[in-house]
Amino acid sequence: MKLKMPKPYSAGLFLTYKCSGSCRHCLYACSPRWPADWISIDDAERVLAGLAASMRSRYPSDAPVGVNEGLHFTGGEPFLNFELLVELVRIAAGLGISGIFVETNAVWCVDGRVTRERLRELKEAGLQGILISVNPFLLEHVPFERTQRAVRTALELFEGRNVLVYQRVFFEEFSRFGIKGTLCFEEYLRLGGGLGHAELLLSGRAVYKLAHLFPKYPARRFFGISCRPKLIRDWHVHVDNYCNFVPGFCAGLSLGDARSLESVVSGIELTERPVLRALLTDLEELYRLGTAYGYKEREDGYISKCHLCLDIRRYLSRCGNFPELRPRFFYDCLFEG
Repeated sequence: MKLKMPKPYSAGLFLTYKCSGSCRHCLYACSPRWPADWISIDDAERVLAGLAASMRSRYPSDAPVGVNEGLHFTGGEPFLNFELLVELVRIAAGLGISGIFVETNAVWCVDGRVTRERLRELKEAGLQGILISVNPFLLEHVPFERTQRAVRTALELFEGRNVLVYQRVFFEEFSRFGIKGTLCFEEYLRLGGGLGHAELLLSGRAVYKLAHLFPKYPARRFFGISCRPKLIRDWHVHVDNYCNFVPGFCAGLSLGDARSLESVVSGIELTERPVLRALLTDLEELYRLGTAYGYKEREDGYISKCHLCLDIRRYLSRCGNFPELRPRFFYDCLFEG
């Protein structure tokens, strides 16, 4: 039994899961506790060559960057290894990939000179844009002045084009509040902030650290739902630094080795991937698989279908050898922050 996959036309490449903080909402459970495992140049070249072939002719060379378009370098915090980031941008540009941008939390933007020099070097290497993350969870460990500096400098160097402030609603709100330095999430709420206007994916660390903010439901609420459309989509897939092909935002789930993208696209063997097989069918099947290994439904319920899926996968990751549940350390870092 094999799963056929479409060729991806937009993707993100992880340099690492290591980050400067352990944000409460992080989909990928990044944190300073992750080992400093960086993707190797050899592995990155193989992955990027495959993506270049898959993405070829999908974008004109001068296409504007978009959140779900092109190729983004991410993590973790990619600027923690600036030399590697520059080299990977250079390789991607040399392969003719369009829409190359980098995601950052701006923690490294300690002064104007360093910020300008690094962004200029990346632009000269072939970087076409930048996404600067802004939200109340990053604000807990990234001084807002650094975020403002990153935005200001990027707008200058990229001449007002291809600078994505994600999410801009928070950037404008923090500016209006006159925030200086860092601010804990609870204090942000006391100032009148909130998440009602935010794009927040209820998966990853958020389902454990922010569950108290949302209504909860029993597992059966999510039975009958198949994750197939999310698992086989051809846009905004991810490849981590261990070369796991991660479908969409389904962190901790690997569809195979992205160094051989053609083998992933041609067909994923499901016989030895029971978790993946269940997800392609119905979340009730995943629940049954979990209970067969001793999983117990959470008494306080689940805030989303992703919460149910992730909680079962976290349990199963400690029960046996499921090749699709990778990297294993992801499941150990979900409760940080």
